[in-house]
Amino acid sequence: MIMLYFSSILKTSQKYKPAADNLFAALNENQIKYDFIYNTKDIWVRDFMPVRNRLGQYISFRYEPSYLKDDSDLRTDFKTDIAPRFDLPVTYSEINLDGGNAVFSPSREKVIISDRLLSENPEFSENELICRLEALLSAEIILIPSLKEDFTGHADGMVRFVDENTVIGNRSPYKSGLEQRIKTTLNRKGISVVDFPYYSSPGISAEGSYINYLETENDILLPVFGSNSDNEATEAAKRLFTKKIIPVRLNEIAEDGGALNCISWETKTEHKG
Repeated sequence: MIMLYFSSILKTSQKYKPAADNLFAALNENQIKYDFIYNTKDIWVRDFMPVRNRLGQYISFRYEPSYLKDDSDLRTDFKTDIAPRFDLPVTYSEINLDGGNAVFSPSREKVIISDRLLSENPEFSENELICRLEALLSAEIILIPSLKEDFTGHADGMVRFVDENTVIGNRSPYKSGLEQRIKTTLNRKGISVVDFPYYSSPGISAEGSYINYLETENDILLPVFGSNSDNEATEAAKRLFTKKIIPVRLNEIAEDGGALNCISWETKTEHKG
């Protein structure tokens, strides 16, 4: 059985307490197993924990995102801070990649990554970088465009797979722009894009990013925000997925720039404590 993990900060932070209480209540009510990772510098465990490839291998990428360039105290080093607590065989890579910027298809044979990858790894040519990643992840890499203005540029805030050839993408009222460029890129790869409810919030807030849900074997935990769009997003998810849809009010976490996929990580290996 898959075990979910979250930063232990969610247990102790008064700032995140309302959202964390909602999350853990939903997990407990639906009998979804979870545990905590200790010694993290922040709550965004998806980004610094290893990425599992199609073969079940774990790859730990270098975690030095440009948006934390001046905040080294917020960068968790998996190898030194976390790895000793896990019985987990890991391959370490010098490529700079956040886990939230790697969106896998159900078979894990395709991985969508935003082109923020390129600016985060200027020492590599694009061709060399893609070749190395495809070998490490044992999958086809599909690059999608991102905005420089986007805080993280993570793909998990832009698209998620429904099946091997279908993703959902943030709905936009505009006929051109980022969303349309993403659609064009993915369509050329034979991937259909279904519009999913979305609304933009000021600053780095991820409120309105319903696409940043947490998917388990049987459930979709969908972030909601007390908005008029919540019901629409919930109903859209019910139409798209055969899994149970569990709405989770998440404002206090979303205000800091992420949602449920960002704060979670999963493995079949339990840690040592």
